[in-house]
Amino acid sequence: MQDIGTIHRAEYELSGNSEQVVIAEAPGRLHYLGEHGEIGAGLYLSSAINRSVQVAVSSRKDNSFRFFAADLSERKRTTLINLKYKREDRWANYIKLAIHIFAEAGFSVKGLNFTISGNIPQQAGLASSTAIEAAAAVALRRFFKASVTDRGLIQKLIRAETEFLGREGVNPVDYLIAFNAKKDHFLVIDEKTGRVAKFKSPYGRYKMLLLDSRVPRMGVEEELKQRREDARQGLEILTRKRQGESFRDYVPSDLLESMGDLREEIRRRSLHIVEENQRIREAVEALQTADIAELSKAIFHSHESLRDLFEVSCPEIDWLVKRAQEIEGVAASRMTGSGFGGCTYTILKESALEQYRKRLEDYERIFGFHPLVYDFKPASGARLIVKR
Repeated sequence: MQDIGTIHRAEYELSGNSEQVVIAEAPGRLHYLGEHGEIGAGLYLSSAINRSVQVAVSSRKDNSFRFFAADLSERKRTTLINLKYKREDRWANYIKLAIHIFAEAGFSVKGLNFTISGNIPQQAGLASSTAIEAAAAVALRRFFKASVTDRGLIQKLIRAETEFLGREGVNPVDYLIAFNAKKDHFLVIDEKTGRVAKFKSPYGRYKMLLLDSRVPRMGVEEELKQRREDARQGLEILTRKRQGESFRDYVPSDLLESMGDLREEIRRRSLHIVEENQRIREAVEALQTADIAELSKAIFHSHESLRDLFEVSCPEIDWLVKRAQEIEGVAASRMTGSGFGGCTYTILKESALEQYRKRLEDYERIFGFHPLVYDFKPASGARLIVKR
């Protein structure tokens, strides 16, 4: 990325270093396991990635807010009295949400300049909007010298998602990752309790690649809504049979005992969630002992479950994962994101790269989509870069 401080000063014609510019950065994130789990009680194996968003902020002499997206060369503006969500403002809405937090907290919010720049791939399910919110909030926390902890900032961001963006049932996981991530570490996040455990990645000598399949996706939200409803019904039926509060209180045999009461679709969705929870527990054990083989096995089995039980994969994604599995030196490969196209991630040795690239040439020839590939590593969380 370009030097955002220099860009910011040039955009707003700030002279020398006499005017303070605060800059903060927040990462994108990737889920390795768990993103199609139980709503409100999910378990995730995730990490931040070394692709991020930077936000710079400085004061203005008037009372307007100006926003500049350096990568897009786009500009937006508003005022405090008109500070609200507007669909056409797209990326600027997430900075406005951060302003809303501090205005609601009673800080004297007057004219502000913002510049944003980043290298998180778009439309790839990597939480780029959360990264914008987190970076803007961290920058404003320093700008206003606010004594709010990361935990407090997460709570304010979640509340603002409802108050400012009108979203209900906000999942806190992306925020927990953004503020708790550690370089070269995996995170195990409990959505229900908010607990985050950190484990050193055993893949330090491996390459990690994110592949955007470029498969067009339509009607994804309706499909996912139906699967969530199937899972809700499955849990309701299970709790009638045996006491429990969430899917983590059950094992696969409980579903076998309830087969006569469960439609096949409901049984499959429920079984995926129960087994995915178990896979994450197995992944924790593998991380504790740096057992690459066991961790990789859990990842491969997770993809099979997403394909066969939760049914959110597609032929192109399955082909990419299967072809990757066949290459010597590939440790793991799986779809990631909301599904029905989208992305896979693959963890492989340097020696396997050439064969992997050949498979991608085959993919383009067979399916007609030109995939985009990004390298990444587990990275640190949101941070203040510089104050100048």
